[in-house]
Amino acid sequence: MPYTQSLLASGDAIGYHAKAAPPTVTMPRLKAMVSGAIGGFLDVAFNFNTQALLDDNLLGQFLRIGWKMVMLGDETWIKLFPGLFMRHDGVSSFFVKDTVQVDKNVSRHLPNELNNDDWNLLILHYLGLDHVGHTGGRNSPLMASKLKEMDDIVRTMHLKAMVDRSHDQGRTLLIVVSDHGMTENGNHGGSSYEETDSLMLFIGLSSNISDYAGATNNLAFQVDLTPTLALLFGVPIPKNNVGVLVPGTLDYLRDFEQLRALELNSWQLLRLMQAQLPNSLFEGFSCKCFVDGVCEGFGTDISECSGDKEKQLICLFRNAAVLHGIWKSKKLTESSAAEDFNRALDAYNAFLKTASEWLASKTTEKPVFLLGLGVSAMILSCVVCATLFLSLFKEVYNEPKDQVCSLNYLLNLEEVFILAVLLILVISMGSSSMVEEEHYIWHFMVSTFYLLLLFKTVKSFSFSKGLNSLGEYRIGSIFLLLISGRLLRGWHQGGVNWTYFPDISKWLEQAGGSYVKWIQLISSFLVIGLGLFTLFRTGSNRKSVRIQAFVFSICGFLILLHAWRYKGDMFGTDNGATVTAKVIYLLLSISAGGGALVLPWSMLKKDKSFLAVAGDCLYLIGSAYVLCWCLLQLLLQQPINSGPILLLLIQILASSCLSSKDVHVNECVEIAALYYMGMAGHFALGNSNTLATIDVAGAFIGISSHSTILSGILMFMITYASPLLFLLSLVMYIGEKLRNHSHLAHSDTDLGQLLKLKLGLPCLVPLCINSILLTAYTVVLLLMRNHLFVWSVFSPKYLYVCATTVCTYVGVCIVAVTVAYALSVTTFLRSKTQQLVVDS
Repeated sequence: MPYTQSLLASGDAIGYHAKAAPPTVTMPRLKAMVSGAIGGFLDVAFNFNTQALLDDNLLGQFLRIGWKMVMLGDETWIKLFPGLFMRHDGVSSFFVKDTVQVDKNVSRHLPNELNNDDWNLLILHYLGLDHVGHTGGRNSPLMASKLKEMDDIVRTMHLKAMVDRSHDQGRTLLIVVSDHGMTENGNHGGSSYEETDSLMLFIGLSSNISDYAGATNNLAFQVDLTPTLALLFGVPIPKNNVGVLVPGTLDYLRDFEQLRALELNSWQLLRLMQAQLPNSLFEGFSCKCFVDGVCEGFGTDISECSGDKEKQLICLFRNAAVLHGIWKSKKLTESSAAEDFNRALDAYNAFLKTASEWLASKTTEKPVFLLGLGVSAMILSCVVCATLFLSLFKEVYNEPKDQVCSLNYLLNLEEVFILAVLLILVISMGSSSMVEEEHYIWHFMVSTFYLLLLFKTVKSFSFSKGLNSLGEYRIGSIFLLLISGRLLRGWHQGGVNWTYFPDISKWLEQAGGSYVKWIQLISSFLVIGLGLFTLFRTGSNRKSVRIQAFVFSICGFLILLHAWRYKGDMFGTDNGATVTAKVIYLLLSISAGGGALVLPWSMLKKDKSFLAVAGDCLYLIGSAYVLCWCLLQLLLQQPINSGPILLLLIQILASSCLSSKDVHVNECVEIAALYYMGMAGHFALGNSNTLATIDVAGAFIGISSHSTILSGILMFMITYASPLLFLLSLVMYIGEKLRNHSHLAHSDTDLGQLLKLKLGLPCLVPLCINSILLTAYTVVLLLMRNHLFVWSVFSPKYLYVCATTVCTYVGVCIVAVTVAYALSVTTFLRSKTQQLVVDS
């Protein structure tokens, strides 16, 4: 941006690194800049459905003094301030594939608006730079040209302001700000330096700074923009503001005006403090003191500020007020007035800095009583869920309830380990570092479980007699789990603190895009091949299965075509990519949904038992679900994640090979292990507990125009690809169990009893695990509400925990509906067949 850089170098502009508070998404950042208040982390959700801002804010103050305002760009402004702008033209901020028209729509109005003289405030919100980052990262080939485009906008507006000033048409202040930064891959939402480092540039203020470093190496907070603009334009500071005057922006004012501005800012923060501190601390603080400068009880001595934070704040303000009074009494009579002015200036700045930090920390104060009620309800639901689980466990395994609940019962190593994982996860939630690096826990625990499984399998065979083929098959499956797990762990260096460490994905990207494309194509071929093999594994050659396999083959071909022809078009400008993606969505939906509806009606065989037929049917439906989900993820995920998708499918197939009647592993352990593997895969796909790793670009594949609901669903599906994949595989798991135990079932087994015995644990185990983790983390968040990292670490983690809860319930509901439907249809067909036999 050469023109902007020249303004900084010449002293015509002064720039700041303005630190934004998390979450670093648009709507809460805009609210912070116009109200000076730090919002809650729930604003992340409201960012997708912005509501009108009712809090006191700058734009409302400008409206009260008769200002006319125009807004062009991000429609978030229009939603925040409905009816406030006399002219506006909004564009959607979520359709990230658009990097060109979204800015042209703003710039096309610029010549006319600059020639109009009927507005006092013009807001231009350009989205193209953000969209370039989302789709191509900071080093996108479009980034340089987009920055040059923004530089030309600054040049146009600055030159127009200079012309107006030369013709005595008034002075114009041009402010260039960004709502947030971005990570290397172009995302944002978290609390890293790259995401919170935003821009605040003032062009048009008289500045005493003549060197480039002095004009750019300045620090401020994003909320500081609010009181600065309010005092520059003579309107009241919004009442909930916690920001302070940006240093250097008032240097052109006279001494008494600078101190008066600092005094106004100090009294505004003091008013916020009065709402949270005892009245006894504010003796002598009256309106007369504020208006007339006559403060009774303040004295004339400067005191040393010590003690607790609250008393220090009162002391700092008293000192500033006293020094201000001393300067006012001496400024016309003594030569030392300049020294007194500097002392008063420093005292006000010391108070403002300390008070702003204290008030910002107090934004985490919440109604503890109401939160306690909520946590109590969560604990109650967790207890109910655990009680249901224990009752069902007793019924399934015919164990006395008192023995099930006793500690002596849990003697199996795998069962102890599964519970230990939960305990370790709960304990680690209290550590901010462990929350940031949670992926290490999941990868370590899952690998350890594989080793325990290997130990148990090897121990069950006699080496003196040699391993039979079945034993070699199981041991091979476990080694396959270990190898795939190690590759998944090394694919992405996740977390927060060590993301710059080398990993497989970085090696492939550095080697060149052709390597990534070949990995994508090979992975796609293998996923299609393994998926079709699984479909025919039951030996079923029915027409419905062949049709389903054919549709999946077509989907696989279209995904390969999409990967080969359109993945290079990362900005989605080719309409063929959108049409192809829509066709894939349609075919996958028909194949998976239609198969689940039709297969139960076509699977009944006279030469097989009822449970064997139901097991084959559910195994086929589960295989279709898994293949459909893997193909969908190959389309939606970043090309580099095609390898992990293949590895996750291999893990599911290897796990299903171990779920046989001869392996003495508790069913609850197997289900819990699948849940844990899904969470480990979640981090293996590059996800973390920071919002910056959410893949926004993939949420617009196959969407030709912005839809908050559709793109939100796709974003959820991309983020929770692995947990949902393993939950869907539970349909395969239940089918495998029914096939393995079909010889143990009675012919007159009641449908309700069958559903309870075969569906109960696969549904209750994930729900219990999730309920424990959700309740535990809610308690942790309540205890950590005053922690330094509550906004940057614990709050985003809680959003992920809540989203994981939604994911778990969605997955369990799909499993429950599918199994209940399949068993109901099979039971109905069996009763019909038996009735025909009796009649004949």
